[in-house]
Amino acid sequence: QVQLVESGGGSVQAGGSLRLSCSVFGSTSLPACMGWFRQTPGKGREGIATLIPRAGSTVYVDSVKGRFTISHDANTLYLQMTSVRPEDAAMYYCVADPSSLVCSVPRPSPPAMWKYWGRGTQVIVSA
Repeated sequence: QVQLVESGGGSVQAGGSLRLSCSVFGSTSLPACMGWFRQTPGKGREGIATLIPRAGSTVYVDSVKGRFTISHDANTLYLQMTSVRPEDAAMYYCVADPSSLVCSVPRPSPPAMWKYWGRGTQVIVSA
């Protein structure tokens, strides 16, 4: 059973940077498709970036394009956040799926498509 554990959340000033990490357990390699979602109170979960580790292909939503970068190493998924804005404050979730098809679309697939979820890490943005 794959387990995802996020870390790196915390408080950041607007305009600053933060790097989130997602450690993968229970698998000898990264799942075929991985990504990051975020959620604010009263709103649904929004997919913001996806990655196919084996191919290196990425997808971003417009609101984070050019500011956030999704990447990985052997056992960890990252989200480098730069030029952070107040509207980026949210709970951030790492997601994964054993099928690369979930990532093979021009925008992040909806929450129901993802098999594995982490518990989330909170990002707070101060003005």
